[in-house]
Amino acid sequence: MLRSCVLQFKDAWDVHLALVEFAYNNSYHSSIEMAPYEALYERQCKTPICWNEVGDRKLEKVDSIRATNEKVKMIKEKLKIAQDRQKSYADNRSKDLEFVVGDWVFLKLSPWKGVMRFGKRGKLSPRYIGPYEITERIGPVAYRLALPPELSRVHDVFHVSMLRKYMPDPSHVLEYQPVELEEDLSYEEQPV
Repeated sequence: MLRSCVLQFKDAWDVHLALVEFAYNNSYHSSIEMAPYEALYERQCKTPICWNEVGDRKLEKVDSIRATNEKVKMIKEKLKIAQDRQKSYADNRSKDLEFVVGDWVFLKLSPWKGVMRFGKRGKLSPRYIGPYEITERIGPVAYRLALPPELSRVHDVFHVSMLRKYMPDPSHVLEYQPVELEEDLSYEEQPV
C-alpha cells in the first residue's frame, strides 16, 4: 500500500500519508468483516475534513473537499488491488489436502527455539518425522495416526496442516548389514 502511494503521489507522498492511513482504517477487511476503525471504536470514523476540535470547525473550500475525497477514493482502490493481489498469491499456494484411512503420512514438527530433538538442535533438527499410518478420520480436517510407543505421550490426533503425504519408495527401506566385530571389539568401516 505504501509503495503504491509513493508511486502515485511521487514527491508529495509524505503529505498524503494521513489520507492513506485514513483510507486503510476505513476500508472493509474481510477477515474481521468490518473496517479496523469500526472494530476498535464501534463507530465509523469522521472524514479528514472534520478533524478540527469542536468549536473550531471551519468550512473548507469545495474544491479542497472534492480533491481530498478523490484522493481517498483512489487510495482505497489501490488498497483493494493490493489486497486482491496478496489474496491471489495465498490462494495459489494453498491446497486442500485430504487423506483416507490407510494412507501413510509424515508428521510436521513445530519449531521450538533452543530445543534439541532427535539429537540435533536448530536448523539440523528434522522438519518431519514418520511415516505413520492414518487409522481414523476424526473430522473434515483432523486425523488419528498410529504412533510408535516412544511417542505415547503425544496426542495422536493431528490437523491436516501438520501432515504431509508419504509416497512409498523402496529405496527408503534400508537393509540390515551385519557388522563383523574383531576379537578386540573393533571393526572396519566401509562406505555404503
